[in-house]
Amino acid sequence: MISLLGVPLDANSSHLRGPALGPAAIRAALHSGSGNHASESSVEVVGELDDIGDVDVANEVGSYADADLITAAIRAQLDAGRQTITLGGDHSITYPILRAFRERHDDLTVVHIDAHPDIYDDLDGNPLSHASPFARALEAECMTALVQIGIRTATPHQREQGERWNVTMLSARQVGDFDASAISGPIYLSIDLDGLDPSVAPGVSHHEPGGLTVREVLDIIDALPGPLVGADIVELNPTRDVVEMTAMVGAKLVKEIADAMLERSC
Repeated sequence: MISLLGVPLDANSSHLRGPALGPAAIRAALHSGSGNHASESSVEVVGELDDIGDVDVANEVGSYADADLITAAIRAQLDAGRQTITLGGDHSITYPILRAFRERHDDLTVVHIDAHPDIYDDLDGNPLSHASPFARALEAECMTALVQIGIRTATPHQREQGERWNVTMLSARQVGDFDASAISGPIYLSIDLDGLDPSVAPGVSHHEPGGLTVREVLDIIDALPGPLVGADIVELNPTRDVVEMTAMVGAKLVKEIADAMLERSC
């Protein structure tokens, strides 16, 4: 079984609140009568998901207590031998998730799909900002390699951070340059829904035109060699969504990630 975990946290968002509503919206879309429970390879994946509910966070700005609760929740699933798909919430949840993975994997590659590098040393005085999770994770040596795909807003500071940490940063124009075959060892996948173009994912706080298509993201998931040990889908803001279309994209990604986990398990 694959654990499905929600983290309704958006206090570390720099622009709008709303992503705390994301886990419930994706769950509703996952079980909506407008779709079915099968992946594109005809595997009934929803039945393989064990929805263990939400982490009971206080949702406070810069809260290390909330971060510790997230790490503990993921650690419990790893200790139980479970792969986990986590639903955000803003992108700040990824750093405490990766702290738990660091305890189990010393050769982890993180593949990160996003419009933004999320590698600020600090934003607005909050080191746990949703703009900084990968800076914190790299400092804590949570991964041996970070590959970012879809980036189209990198500031000079973020470029410097990427060079400092030897990050592979591919723009949306460079998505065809992603070579999944070069990855070896366990993989963690982090998908910020604003990595997709707002024409297909309008329900996000930060609209950044020129993004990836749903099919391009699915192709990336298909290409990952595995094992795919964990994943998160973050930054859905249902207050900005249109006819739940972004929530449905999130649910689609859950199904295809679950399929990849089952096919390419440890």
